[in-house]
Amino acid sequence: MMTKRSVAAALLLAGAQTVGAGEALDTRSELELTPQARHTVLTEMRGFVVGLQRITAALSEEDMRTVAEVARSLGTAAAQETPPEVMKQLPAEFRQLGFSVHRDFDQIALDAESLEDRDHTLRQVSEAMNGCVACHAAYQIRTVTE
Repeated sequence: MMTKRSVAAALLLAGAQTVGAGEALDTRSELELTPQARHTVLTEMRGFVVGLQRITAALSEEDMRTVAEVARSLGTAAAQETPPEVMKQLPAEFRQLGFSVHRDFDQIALDAESLEDRDHTLRQVSEAMNGCVACHAAYQIRTVTE
């Protein structure tokens, strides 16, 4: 099981290659996005963070109704709101990873309602967050002019 520190260290080291004494080169793939596309992608990512915080708080209270409600708001219906012009700028692998995370939230919502098992949901949230970690380890965003 990874601790908070090991996850933080993994994120810091992910995509980094040592260049010299204390210097690291970021080797993550660059997503070249227009300012509007960058705003859209980062807004969605911040939504995941806010949603995960709300889900975690609801789990601590064993409020599975709220867990399901929040998870559903992060599911595949939310992905459909991304404008086509933004989707065209994203590589297929990035889109697949994003859709996978959205599908994870759909399943979390379904299971939270039907199973009402906090431990099961907590494991699902941990798995969904692996998608977040993988994305941040693999990609960085660079803004380009339109």
